[in-house]
Amino acid sequence: MIVVKYGGHALPKAGVPEEMLKVIASYSKSGKEIVLVHGGGPQVDAELAIHGIESEMVSGYRRTTPEIFEVVQAVLSGQVCRTLVNQLIGYGANAVGLSSSDGGSIRATKMAPEVNGAPLDIGLVGDITSTDPTFLQLLLSHRYLPVISPVAVNSSGQGLNLNGDLAAGAIAGALHADQVIFMTDVSGIYRNYPDVNSIISTCTSQELRELQPTFAAGMIPKSKAALYALDNGAKLARVIDGRDPKNLIAALDGVGGTVVLP
Repeated sequence: MIVVKYGGHALPKAGVPEEMLKVIASYSKSGKEIVLVHGGGPQVDAELAIHGIESEMVSGYRRTTPEIFEVVQAVLSGQVCRTLVNQLIGYGANAVGLSSSDGGSIRATKMAPEVNGAPLDIGLVGDITSTDPTFLQLLLSHRYLPVISPVAVNSSGQGLNLNGDLAAGAIAGALHADQVIFMTDVSGIYRNYPDVNSIISTCTSQELRELQPTFAAGMIPKSKAALYALDNGAKLARVIDGRDPKNLIAALDGVGGTVVLP
């Protein structure tokens, strides 16, 4: 089975057909198991702007006040998730929308990332503490296509904003996915970004760990998510350019992008 992380920059507008979702629906309709985990950063940014709420990114994570979390939850588990599910249903898939917390799939606690060697309070941002694939396995066994928003909860019921890449990595690991595909806006992982000649076709988890200190912004959580997935049972991770449906078709067939092996 395959887990796909669908980036916020590729998300369609309501009512506008999206070829990438057609590819995912077709894969599911063929009888193969697939889980879609989505982001939605640009959509959250747009909604925050409408409300005049300022937002700050810290090491690739959104500093999340209670006020910002209410917007995050409404946009990701509402607007974005429903838009994706609606289109997938329109393409004939048996899609169902969930949040990361549903069925105990993910539990989290507040994250305190280290910045310049010191822990930093970034608000209601989740750090994954446990996963349980039982509910998702049940859905997959009945031919559903789970569409999952990166909104989690802690043990006391406090909602938390998860990075979508980390949510996808955790779910892929829990399900022992054959591969987890991270769709982004570059062709893969570069040794010396943005030098196109430095793109990596294949690397091991150890090699990726050694490269991590050179990454910035969005590639930080993607690399962390890939390693989390591989450390917890996924067979491989793949980073592809998600702006062209042909790249996803190739990735589903095991071709293209940067492959990270355990």
